[in-house]
Amino acid sequence: MPFARLASATTPTCHIGFGLAAVGRPGYLNLGRDRDLPQDRSVEALRARTHELLDAAYAQGVRYFDAARSYGRSEEFLAGWLAAHPEVDDAVVGSKWGYTYTADWSTDAETHEVKDHGLATYERQRRETDGLLGDRLDLYQIHSVTPDSPALTDKELHAKLAEAAARGRTVGFSTSGPAQADAIRAALAVTVDGEPLFRTVQSTYNVLETSAGPALAEAREAGLTVIVKEGMANGRLAGPAAPDTLTSVAQETGLGCDAVALAVILRRPWAGVVLSGAATTAQLASNLHAAAVDLDDGLLERLAGLSEDPQAYWERRSRLPWH
Repeated sequence: MPFARLASATTPTCHIGFGLAAVGRPGYLNLGRDRDLPQDRSVEALRARTHELLDAAYAQGVRYFDAARSYGRSEEFLAGWLAAHPEVDDAVVGSKWGYTYTADWSTDAETHEVKDHGLATYERQRRETDGLLGDRLDLYQIHSVTPDSPALTDKELHAKLAEAAARGRTVGFSTSGPAQADAIRAALAVTVDGEPLFRTVQSTYNVLETSAGPALAEAREAGLTVIVKEGMANGRLAGPAAPDTLTSVAQETGLGCDAVALAVILRRPWAGVVLSGAATTAQLASNLHAAAVDLDDGLLERLAGLSEDPQAYWERRSRLPWH
């Protein structure tokens, strides 16, 4: 497991990763992103911003970096940064397949990505990812598995994924939607030749959307590394959008709402890596303060009251505009 490398890290931020969803393409659905990125959304401008963030993240102890085929040119940007920094030999690199980026570098495309968990898509996107990241890729995940995903039942796909695992690549999956817990439990039951197929799970979990928590605890108990995405709820837990309760707790701790929101997740015993999706170095630095937030039981209890019905949470997320 490549994540064993994180176990030997001593920096307080080693369990915070950096995800490239918000900077690998000009359009994304995070609140405030229209202000976070420069007006120039050219490939070179976002490449420079991504490299700036990767430099800052690595310098501050971050060692897991997360991309995807559908995150525009995120794999390309990450590959370029790794090539420019051959001394970075302790990073863990993950990417995902299953969505194809279709926006053609536009912020107002009608469709930004198309989902397909079929074997042909896996083989095509694996070749594309290998062409960019090559041996630097540690973890390859199925992107956004839901309970009805054919990736949970396709035995031919499972055999191909097991072959990749036998060659040393870690195989994982991510989840999305109000039935994340069901998808996680179904994936835990997938085996090849009697052995569990998946070694990692990446799911949405934050103080507003906690429904996957019990299933993630089960995944950790089964030996999977748990990666948490969207800990900031696509910007709903930062700045002026943050709920009053979160703002009040943050003021009491003396740190930002974002740091507090991520600290809650870091406190979960099953959380292996918690992703920052920062779009600026200031946001990244604030996110990384999560490792220093001291939350007592009283503060955690107040924040627990923010949890929403998962169906309502995901319906609201689906209405967020792509900036």
